[in-house]
Amino acid sequence: MSAAAAGHEGEHAAYAPLADEQRRAVLRQSLSVGVATGAYGISFGALGVASGLSILQTVALSVLLFSGGSQFAVVGILGAGGTGPAAVATSTLLGLRNGLYALQTSRILGVAGLRRLLAAHVTIDESTAVAVGQENRHAGRLGFWATGLTVFALWNLMTLVGAYVGNALGEPERWGLDAAAAAAFTALLWPRLRSRDAAATMVLAVAIALLTSPLLPVGVPVILTVLAAAVIGLSGGGRHERVDPEDVA
Repeated sequence: MSAAAAGHEGEHAAYAPLADEQRRAVLRQSLSVGVATGAYGISFGALGVASGLSILQTVALSVLLFSGGSQFAVVGILGAGGTGPAAVATSTLLGLRNGLYALQTSRILGVAGLRRLLAAHVTIDESTAVAVGQENRHAGRLGFWATGLTVFALWNLMTLVGAYVGNALGEPERWGLDAAAAAAFTALLWPRLRSRDAAATMVLAVAIALLTSPLLPVGVPVILTVLAAAVIGLSGGGRHERVDPEDVA
């Protein structure tokens, strides 16, 4: 295949059109992750009201910030008597990971203008995980948007429900909601652990999380686990990133 032909979206493997079966598979994955994650929004709604926010403030925080770790940091600090600046600083630190995700998703999406702003708003753990886990760029784009918009809709709907019912729910652990998102991520990551590099990255990331979780604020260990990928990538000399010559457009 010539370089010119490889550059056309319709002919390049990375841009191959989705078959109906593949499209359905991506949508099933997106919806399953979206439902599992969105359901946990009910606990944020309850915690937001319990921390002293009104129902409107809780829902507005969820819609405008839309980053689970950052949202829980805000209500957790406010609920514990912390100041507004402290809550904002902590949530901003936790939100830095979304900027790192954007470095990867921007190459998959290739959007501009208002769509770029919308993509930035729904660039979260779940939409990124589903997008980068697909075999080609069309599937990645579908997975990103389907997951991001599903999580956004369900998370905010369940936040509203949680804000209304408040403490009547009790602890989120009682309903298993705290494990739903983790289970969804495990299902996403497990098929990816087919190489030694991927397995080594997982082991190092788990070790970092276990060592730092008792010492650092919630969410910060997640940011530090990015070091696992950096360490493995640098030590491996990029051997797992080699690309077929025909894939260079």
